[in-house]
Amino acid sequence: MALTSRLALMLSVPPLLWAGNAVVGRLAIQSISPLWLNALRWAIALAILLPLGWRAFGTPQRRAELAARGPHLALLSLTGVGAYNALQYLALKTSTPLNVTLIAASSPVWMLAIGAAVYGERPRPAQIGGAVLSLLGVAVVLSRGDPAALLRVQLVPGDLLMLGAIVSWCIYSWLLARPPALMRAPARPDWHWAEFLCIQMAPGLLWATAFAGIGEWLQPGAHTVVWSPALLLALAYVGIFPSLVAYRLWGLGVAQAGPTVAAFFGNLTPLFAALLGAALLGEWPQAFHALAFGLIVAGIVVSSRVR
Repeated sequence: MALTSRLALMLSVPPLLWAGNAVVGRLAIQSISPLWLNALRWAIALAILLPLGWRAFGTPQRRAELAARGPHLALLSLTGVGAYNALQYLALKTSTPLNVTLIAASSPVWMLAIGAAVYGERPRPAQIGGAVLSLLGVAVVLSRGDPAALLRVQLVPGDLLMLGAIVSWCIYSWLLARPPALMRAPARPDWHWAEFLCIQMAPGLLWATAFAGIGEWLQPGAHTVVWSPALLLALAYVGIFPSLVAYRLWGLGVAQAGPTVAAFFGNLTPLFAALLGAALLGEWPQAFHALAFGLIVAGIVVSSRVR
């Protein structure tokens, strides 16, 4: 499908909301453990969505459809709801913003690799060129126009966690666009969007709660929550905007553009994160921000060219 302005906007809003999620999440984990932040995030999102999507669990027909697609839905909830967000919040504990966004910028590479290895989708030259342009744009932001800054990066345990998060997200995006063919039912059922999100979030919340419980078991008493109005606002944000609004728009965008093109829009996240961080510090955008934005947009345009 050709990249329209509507589709581009649809795929640009989630990176903005996820950039806000990284900023808010980094502040919130000072008061709550990353794993419980992830669990409460999805509990809030599911509670808001249930009035619209409860029919996913409430009729015999829907329950039969869920049973037929059980393994596929379990993988969607694990990779896109449970593992990805838990690993991201854990990474923010020990990794630096520079390292995390550098690793996140590798998502088009992983998306292309998974597509080639699992789905037989050979990357086109335009997609490879788009990946290079987007990565250059992200590098400009992260280095603040000083390439030597990239040479001073040192890996920490959080970097490996973020790498796992990105790979998990790429798997989720491919599963979303290309459901497994070996199922006892058609691949893409006629479900309401809220129902489809609910059936991802409900088992995803179970995954997230299980991870948080394991964290408590491994470190008893180390995850005390310090409640405050700021934490409640942070929970409201992560439970609504990056969880509901972003996932809805991302699902629509991936279905129309495909996971590979969508991955290039994901490279807008570190750019938005840099701008949000600059705004919080009272710094106005500089010339290198404009250069980075141009490179990332060029990568999106090049990668989405029709064969």
